Order: sequence, then structure tokens, then C-alpha cells
Amino acid sequence: MATEHLTGLGPVEAFALVGALGVGSQWLAWRLKLPAIVLMLAAGLIVGPALDILDPQRDIGDLVQPLISLAVAVILFEGGLTLDLHKLGDARKGVTRLVLIGAPLGWFLSTAALHWGAGLGWEAATVFGGIMVVTGPTVIAPLLRQAKLQKRPANLLQWEAIVNDPVGALAAVLAFEFVLVGREAESLPDALVQLGVGIAIAMAVGIAAGMAISYTFRRAYVPEYMKVPVLFATLLVTFAFPNMMLHESGLLAVTVMGLIIANADLPSFEELRRFKEHATVLLVSGVFILLAASMDFASLGQLTWRAGLFVALVILVARPVTVLVSLIGTGLPRNEKLLIALTGPRGVVLVAVAGLFGERLAANGVSDGAVVGPLAFVLVLTTVVLHGFTLAPLARRLGLASKGKPGVLILGGSRFTTALAQALKREEVPVLIADPNHARLVRPRAAGLPVFYGDILGEAAEDSLEVLSYATLIAATENDAYNTLVATDFGSEFGRDQVWQLARVKGERARHALPTQLGGRPFGAGKTYGELDELMRQGWKLSVTQLSEDYGFDQWKEDRPNAMLLGRMSADGVFKRFLPEDAELLFPARAEALIKDLPEDQRESAREALKRRRTELRVNTARGRMSPGVKLVALVPPEDQTPKRVE
Repeated sequence: MATEHLTGLGPVEAFALVGALGVGSQWLAWRLKLPAIVLMLAAGLIVGPALDILDPQRDIGDLVQPLISLAVAVILFEGGLTLDLHKLGDARKGVTRLVLIGAPLGWFLSTAALHWGAGLGWEAATVFGGIMVVTGPTVIAPLLRQAKLQKRPANLLQWEAIVNDPVGALAAVLAFEFVLVGREAESLPDALVQLGVGIAIAMAVGIAAGMAISYTFRRAYVPEYMKVPVLFATLLVTFAFPNMMLHESGLLAVTVMGLIIANADLPSFEELRRFKEHATVLLVSGVFILLAASMDFASLGQLTWRAGLFVALVILVARPVTVLVSLIGTGLPRNEKLLIALTGPRGVVLVAVAGLFGERLAANGVSDGAVVGPLAFVLVLTTVVLHGFTLAPLARRLGLASKGKPGVLILGGSRFTTALAQALKREEVPVLIADPNHARLVRPRAAGLPVFYGDILGEAAEDSLEVLSYATLIAATENDAYNTLVATDFGSEFGRDQVWQLARVKGERARHALPTQLGGRPFGAGKTYGELDELMRQGWKLSVTQLSEDYGFDQWKEDRPNAMLLGRMSADGVFKRFLPEDAELLFPARAEALIKDLPEDQRESAREALKRRRTELRVNTARGRMSPGVKLVALVPPEDQTPKRVE
């Protein structure tokens, strides 16, 4: 045992490395705007077969396969939990056909491509062909944001991926069980009976578990702090029990369980959704690193030119034919059908399930099972890289990309938000003002601005708003609590740094302060809704001024000594808020004036603290944000509205 540890990592160190590489790859992919699966693949291959730092079988041992099985179960449960059928909207008809027609047809065509293209036997080809129905929601979502697709094709691609994720895994489970039972049973009728009983038990367990969770959670039989542990424990039992009757049928059970819970309309569903999102990020990362590190270059070397033929058949024949046949009679425009037909990136679920079943097939005497894992890696890598670089240009070529600059979604119709939206619109930044109060929309509608009447948190908004078209949300209604609720809810959708909120009344007082995880980032120069409305009544205006080599930030300050800076726009039209921490660095006179308003015994310590914060590096960084070419968005008082220089 000591010798083994000298030539590899211990289990604890191996788990730590897997976690660091998986989450680190996800974070780096977010920063670089790349598909995370590519970086995880590279990381796993480097520390695994390339450098031999991590060998899961050597360093972790017999626990690897059970851990991967459990992780795949949680991932598929997450897939089922995402299937809220009420949110399909106008993509319902297309998604329904892509599932009911596309999944079986895709299974058949993928199996054919595997058999005649890659040269696999029918048993391995049928199992792997079922898995290939999936298109990977964890991969398609960032690609859609990057390509800025219009709402309907984006919805079709996203929902197809969400729905077909568990469907493809179930197809693989059924095919695998049929192969396995067929090899063990004495006759075909016996095999069919065993398979039917196993599937029936798995379905029954999944339905019972989902209904039990829904019933107990709705009746408050489980306290809030125990809901996630109870859900996770139920998930493990639901996965393990059917497996005792039929191998891997637990995957079917947990998927059905997730589907039942997703459509039960539970009041605590958001907490469950956050649990599954966090768990899935960790498990997807861990599974993919383990599978990539387990990959043997010798097994990759078994692949021949037929692997390339197989990938080409999938991308150029199986996927287009499946989509185009499925969408016949839906009334979708030709370009939308073509875009969907040419977009089919595969993701982590494909690799995880393929790797799991490939090893199971090989262990049960199906010789081609050993090739399933390498083929899955090649397919995923090719499709992710291909679609990652071609989806945006293809969408633009077909006229299906949202045009213009990243948009701003403004919550609340007021004098201030109307003026802000008009200023952004003049700069060709897409804007939309939403308000649940119809009377508040009279002013922005009269100004010719696009508006949405209704609750932005409601299902109507979910069905009609093209959220992918907007990069920023500004919560600016007169209701501080509503602003906080919306900003908190949309934080995960837009990213916390892109959800902004006006200052709350009395929000600076300790008694009224909120935890940092609630609400949005400060916006509006620290002014509340009422204060901004009063300024607009007094004649303050929104001003947009472009800085240049001849007209810099210092000249702008000199011309508008009393202006309140709200934000800035970069050359690519992205609107960014003015950071409160930059105020004391860029407006030192104002910072000193604020200190003078403090009680005398506090002024000296405040000046010392300000001096510590005003380092040369921080000042230069703040001034760097005000470089030539940047456009400053500011509230300007009447006395500053006749500048000495022309904008």
C-alpha cells in the first residue's frame, strides 16, 4: 500500500485535485466565455494520461464507478427537475415534435451512424445511439447567450436540450437493459418480462418518490431547513432501490421523480432549484474530470478514420434529417429550421452516461463497449468547438441574431427611468421599460419607448420577454421591497454585477440594512426613487458625453461641477454603472465636503481612512475607466446644462 501511494495520490488528495480542476475550469470558462466542457476535457487529459498525476482507478480505487453512477443519477434528476412543462411558451409545438418524433428518429439515425460509420456492433450502437439523443443544456445555454439568438429559435434549442437530456439517458437505459437482460435470460420472452418488470418498478418508485416529496413539502410536514437533506436522501433511495431489481434502472426512477416535482408547483421550488444547480455544477465538474483522467491514450489510439466518418454523419446527416423531419408542419420559417438542424452540441451528460454504459457493456462481454467512451469524447469535443465558433456567425447570416448592442431592461416607469431610457436609445442601446402599474407606463409610451405591462416575475413575462436580448437589469420602481425582490431573483439570470438597484429609503441605517446577498448593486448616485423624481421635477436632465483626446474627464468635470455621474458606455455600447468606490477617487473635493459634514471628532479618522484608500494604483485604475472614447452618462442640473464645450 505504501508503494502505491509513492506512485500516485491518496484518495483525499485525488478528490481535492478533481474538485479544484473541475470548479477551476468552470470559472475560467466563465471568465474567457468559452464552453466549460472543453477546458475540463483538457484539464482531465493533462493531469491524467498526459502527466499521470491522477489515475482515478489507482488513486481512488473501487469507489470510482459507484461515485460516477451516483453523480449521473443526480445530473439526470436535475434534468427531470428542469422540465417544468408550463414554461415552454410558443416553443411548445416545436419542442413536442422534437421529442416525440425527433428523439426516436435521432436514436435510429445515430445507431445507424455508429454501426455503419464507426463500425460498432448493433448492441453497443443501440445503447450509445440512445445517449446521443441529448444535446447538452449545460453547453447550449452559454452558446445561446454568446450568439444572442432571437427568442423562438433560442427557446427551441434550449428546451430541446432540457427535455431530451433525460429522454436520451432513458433511451440508453432501456437499450442497455435490453442488451443485458437479453444476454442473461434464457429466451426473448423472459428478457422482455424482466425488462418490463424492472421498468415498471423504476417508474412506480420514481412517481411515488416525487409525489411523496410534493405532498410532504406542500403540507409543511418537513421543516424548511430539512427540505434539501430530505430531498437528497430520497433521491439516493430512489436511485438505489430499483437498481436492486434491474441494473441502472434507478436512473429512470430519479428522472421521473424530478419530472413529478418540477410540475408540482411547490412554493419551496426555488430552494430545491438552487440545490440542484449547485450540486450539478460540482458533480458535472467532478464526473468529467474523472472520466477524462481515466481516458487511456491507447484506447483513443484504437479509433480509426471511421471515427471521423461517424462524427461527420452525425453532424451532417443524422442531426439535420432528425430536425427537418420533426419540424415539418410546425409553420416555423425555413431559416429557423435550418439553424436548429445545424446546431447540436453534445455535453457532459453524453460523456458521463456513455462512459458509464461503455464500461458496463465491456464488463458484460460486449467488446465494442470499450470504444464507446473514446467515441463520446471525440463527438463532444468536435461539436462543442464547431458550434462554439460557428453558431453566432450562422445566426447572423440567417438573420436570427438579436441586432444591436447589449440591451438594458429597466423596471419602473418614472421621469428618471424614461429620461435614462431615451438617452440610451439615442445611443442605439436596446431598452425596455417594465412596470406592473399601467399608469406608470404612460410617460415612457408617449416618449416612443418599448414597454412591458405586467409583473416581470410572472409567467406572462417569461413567455413574452426576450431576456437573452438584455445584459443589464435596473430595478427602479417606487417600491423598494419589489426592487429588492426582482434584483435578487434575476441575480442568477443576469449575474449579480449586472443587476442594479436604486438606493432604498433609510437603507443606509443599520436597522434597515439588508444582507449582501439580497438586492442589486447600487445605481443612481446613491439617490432614492423619490430624490431622483424630485431632481427631474427641478429640471435636471440626462446627459451623454463622449470623451476624447481633446476633451477629457477633467474638462468634463470642470464644465459640469455639480453633475452626478451614473455610468459609462464603452466603444462596443455596453452600459456600465459608475462604481461608488470610484466616487471618492475621481471627485476628491466632494469626498472632502462629505467629511466636513461629519461630527468634528470623526473627521480626522475619516480623512486618514480616505488617504489610505486613495492609493496611486486605485486612482489610476479609476481614471483608466474614463479613457478617450468612453461616453459618460450623467444627471446634470439646470445650471450645468450649458457647457463651455460642445458634446
